[in-house]
Amino acid sequence: MTETIGTPWMWAVFAAFVVTALVVDILLLERKGSRRVTLREAAWWSALWVALSLVFAGLLWWYLDAEHGRAVANLKTTEFLTGYLVEKSLAVDNIFVFLMLFSYFAVPLRYQRRVLIYGIVGAIVLRAAMILGGAWLIARFHWVLYLFGAFLLVTGIKMWVFADNKPDLEANPVLRWLRAHLRITPQFHEERFFVTKDGVRWATPLFVVMVMVGVTDVVFAVDSIPAIFAITLDPFIVLTSNVFAILGLRAMYFLLAGFAGRFHLLSYGLALILIFIGVKMLIADFYKIPVFVSLAVVAAVLAAAMILSLVVKPGGRAQEDAR
Repeated sequence: MTETIGTPWMWAVFAAFVVTALVVDILLLERKGSRRVTLREAAWWSALWVALSLVFAGLLWWYLDAEHGRAVANLKTTEFLTGYLVEKSLAVDNIFVFLMLFSYFAVPLRYQRRVLIYGIVGAIVLRAAMILGGAWLIARFHWVLYLFGAFLLVTGIKMWVFADNKPDLEANPVLRWLRAHLRITPQFHEERFFVTKDGVRWATPLFVVMVMVGVTDVVFAVDSIPAIFAITLDPFIVLTSNVFAILGLRAMYFLLAGFAGRFHLLSYGLALILIFIGVKMLIADFYKIPVFVSLAVVAAVLAAAMILSLVVKPGGRAQEDAR
């Protein structure tokens, strides 16, 4: 396994924290039933998850500074923050796909929370397995990093070229397979995934949406896992930055749901980030881009994409010119 700063007790404490966070989230979900999440609640929970991530970074720096010295503490904490920012930015793109799915299937807001929490649990399990598998591969076959870099470079270019294209869900092979092999009710049955009618079991549209969200998680994991390995090869930093980015996904979804159209240039920013990370991996044996430089580039590109999205309207005209 790749060398890591994570000790057994650090892995155990982090696992306990994740399980506790998910249990609390699920219990709150059950308690509130199908009541819709307000913007105020979403903002509060989003701020809480970001704050917890920063607290974790602070505790990590404090522990490493005492155990391994200031240089290691600064490096590993910067790796965590860079990885967290990259994964969080990719998660925003993931959220926009969720919005498209919920809009396409006309899922009421009050029914969306259960799908999201199951999707988050699945994403954590999936990414943990992929991260451990990726770390094992890299430790034994260093050339895999070049494949990751090439993949990210191609993915970033494709994302840039097709940034304005909306996916055609009607042609989606997974959705077509589900419709061909399942009995699907025409309407929702509250938050239920299956119902029985006259002794026959039917899937509800909410189950179909949950499957599509799971498939989306797989697609985005394939992009995000190579991206984080470009920042650090430490499995503990890779997993913690990924999980912290995912844990706040549900709250961030409801926070951004009303602003999705405002950040129309974000896909271009994410494309540039993936291209940068892909190049970083491909030239690693010739020149290692410092982690703090990667953090600055990712933050600057994201900020520019979001600011330009607010200034420039879709179609290229500035807000002032459109008045």
